Amino acid sequence: MPKSVKLRDYMLINPAKVRPNDGILEAMQVIIDNKVSGVCVVDERENLVGILSELDCLRATVGSFYNDTELGMVADHMASDNLVVAHPEEDIIDVAQDMLAKNKRRRPVVENGVLIGQVTCRQLLKAIRQFHT
Repeated sequence: MPKSVKLRDYMLINPAKVRPNDGILEAMQVIIDNKVSGVCVVDERENLVGILSELDCLRATVGSFYNDTELGMVADHMASDNLVVAHPEEDIIDVAQDMLAKNKRRRPVVENGVLIGQVTCRQLLKAIRQFHT
């Protein structure tokens, strides 16, 4: 079992992010360009206000085609209720266990309400792998 380490040492700094008023097509391009499965949604002060996944974007585009409606903005499709975030001083194993329990692939890292990073399954795997080399 790896020893406990702080999330701050392994989190992704400056994660891909969008604004609530960005269009879905713009957000999709950010996801594609950054080769990620989702992005953090922040306001003008970098406060986390939501999460937008590639599945949210797919749902928005299919719904738009099916219903012959506009795609809309990020705010129309992002998850914003009951956001679970991590603190940079949390233990990576505790965060990994909670992500598994909640079946989530990513977790924003927030300090004083401001997004400072993100941890994904990939960062957790890298951290754990370092203990076994």
